[in-house]
Amino acid sequence: MKKRVSILGSGISGIGAAILAKDKGYDVFLSDKNKLDSKVKSKLDSISVSWEENKHTYNLLKKSDLIIKSPGIPNESEIVIKLKKSNIKIISEIEFASLHTNSFVIGITGSNGKTTTTELIYHILKNSGLNVGIAGNIGTSFSKQIAENSFDYYVLEISSFQLDDIIDFKPNIAVITNLFEDHLDRYNYDFTKYIDSKLRITMNQENTDAILYNLNDKILKDAINRSGSKANKISYGINSSSFDGKNILIKNKKKTLMINIEELSLKGRHNLLNAMAAITVADLLKISKDSIRESLLTFKGLPHRLENVLTIQGVNYINDSKATNVNATFYALDSMKPQTVWIVGGVDKGNDYSELLPLVREKVKAIICLGVDNKKIIETFSPIIDLIVETESMDEAVKISRKIAEKKDTVLLSPACSSFDLFKDYEDRGNQFKEAVRNL
Repeated sequence: MKKRVSILGSGISGIGAAILAKDKGYDVFLSDKNKLDSKVKSKLDSISVSWEENKHTYNLLKKSDLIIKSPGIPNESEIVIKLKKSNIKIISEIEFASLHTNSFVIGITGSNGKTTTTELIYHILKNSGLNVGIAGNIGTSFSKQIAENSFDYYVLEISSFQLDDIIDFKPNIAVITNLFEDHLDRYNYDFTKYIDSKLRITMNQENTDAILYNLNDKILKDAINRSGSKANKISYGINSSSFDGKNILIKNKKKTLMINIEELSLKGRHNLLNAMAAITVADLLKISKDSIRESLLTFKGLPHRLENVLTIQGVNYINDSKATNVNATFYALDSMKPQTVWIVGGVDKGNDYSELLPLVREKVKAIICLGVDNKKIIETFSPIIDLIVETESMDEAVKISRKIAEKKDTVLLSPACSSFDLFKDYEDRGNQFKEAVRNL
């Protein structure tokens, strides 16, 4: 008799899990408490996966041998608690996918920089001729990649939510870019629980595996030291032997290759660290130094991450919509010149804006709030910023920014918050910003 797999959630990971589970011969059922998109229904019907929408029917789900839970569903949700009491195994899509591949896996997590680092590692590996796929929290699910392709290497961006439900998953190389307070609403506003979630990426690693971490992040460095990880611990950072202040140094026994950071397409201190992480991974895989250098110089930055949109009448408009937490916005503001009009706000995840105060005092001339509840932002910054404006749409925010900004100023969208109050996601928010700028 076929084993029954039930999938909670019909997002990218849920559909990917359904495709792989069906491909591996399971009896598959998908359940979503919301209405299913018509394209999702058609896809599920085409592969003969049964489904339900607008509810989770416990009596159907309790018959499962295995539950694959989408990362967006909290472990505190009513249906998950009931299923756990029934002793049904609940895992993440990342865990399920890993059961069906023997490929070499590079997993990247962290509070910020994980998308850029993932894309950069993939770019270097692909340019060097390796048979490599990219997946995870980055557009394509790991499961779908395994079902439809046969890559020798996978580069995975992995969120804390995906790590929460792993059991045996282990990457051959793990990277933790940094640790800052984020998603605390999912971790009972306890930073320690969030850190523990991130460290799960290395909990199953062995001494033949590697864990890379940024030594400039003291919280991360301390967390790695107490993690009990058996993996080979490799650090990188600005105060390390791989950086001389102007050049990234790639060393081996025969020669040292120097890459001047001015040549990199990625700008800013945070992207320097992302590049160091990617270089370290490539070096572990014995990719040639010249190939690494060429890839670094040809890599283009990601949309919605310090993305230059337009310069209008001497005012530069920058889209940093992917900055969904305070630390990401810290790096954005740090790379700005004084006289910045800052568009900020959204769904607060337990943010502490106080670390931004010195940068805001130095660089920001006006704040435009874009969110349903801006109380905390206004309370934090009104003592140092005279002009703070509340708006209810991106179009309004951009039009007001144009009135405030003068020649040589910058208008920066860097929300420091999630986007789900006024937008579908950070991409929708960034696209609306770009559209509003183009319409000025």
